[in-house]
Amino acid sequence: MAAIRAEGVSKRYGTVEALRDVTVAVDETATGLLGANGAGKSTLMRALLGLVRPDAGSLGILGLDAAHDGDAIRRRVGYMPEGHCLPREPSAHAFVVHLAELRGLPRRAAVLRASEVLFQVGLEEERSRPIGTFSTGMRQRVKLAQALVHGPELVVLDEPTAGLDPAGREEMLRLVRRLSAELGIRVLFSSHVLEDVARTCDAVVVLRDGEVVTAGRLDALQGASTAATAVRVSGDAAAFCSALERRGLEPVAAGDRYVVQGADAAVFDAIRDAAAESGAGLRLLAPASPTIEDILVGAMEEA
Repeated sequence: MAAIRAEGVSKRYGTVEALRDVTVAVDETATGLLGANGAGKSTLMRALLGLVRPDAGSLGILGLDAAHDGDAIRRRVGYMPEGHCLPREPSAHAFVVHLAELRGLPRRAAVLRASEVLFQVGLEEERSRPIGTFSTGMRQRVKLAQALVHGPELVVLDEPTAGLDPAGREEMLRLVRRLSAELGIRVLFSSHVLEDVARTCDAVVVLRDGEVVTAGRLDALQGASTAATAVRVSGDAAAFCSALERRGLEPVAAGDRYVVQGADAAVFDAIRDAAAESGAGLRLLAPASPTIEDILVGAMEEA
């Protein structure tokens, strides 16, 4: 059974259709939930956690029904919200202990676990300071610590790098990747920054206007993309392009090079023959497969 399952899920807020017939299954160690702001990512996460109820369809997480097993889900899943939701007065340690107790840990275990996770996220020296004195990066780490304190099987992270400076962002991405790669905790990482997802996740679900437009492992998505060949020539480029067109290829200018579809022997022979006919010199002949960033950007853009 997939760790996360959605079947025909729809959710409307007034005239806004936040989710539209979402059907997807997620079972990778680290999965990115990618989409522009307003694509429906937060609504889908809240529905998975049982915080909002969809108008249609069903949702499951770790084999539990999101509509009826909310308490059990929250015992087995950690959630790091995007918004500024932390209290100012308590210390980081006191706050994380409190959240651990709310999730069912005895007092002694809660105190020990809070100390452990604050150490893991790099807040061991600031654990006794009031949260209200923390920087944005430190607050994000507190939110991550409370999501981990009860030993969840899966953590749902909503824009964990939001508002962070470059150094803080690098550290947060390192922490997120460590969760799945070293600690064996499944991760659902929601973001509108595709570079963050590409660096930390094995698979992706792309939402656009409340619908799933792409889903799958990142390596499979890149492998399924259309093969192409990049060519750079010296000499008469126009004559070279004309010679390619006579051989059934359509070169597309891309900076100082041209890209033609295909990467087999017939394409290479046509490029060689076009260069010989036009007198152009071949300076570059290389694969031009799109990067994973190109693929994800294409999925996020309007059709």
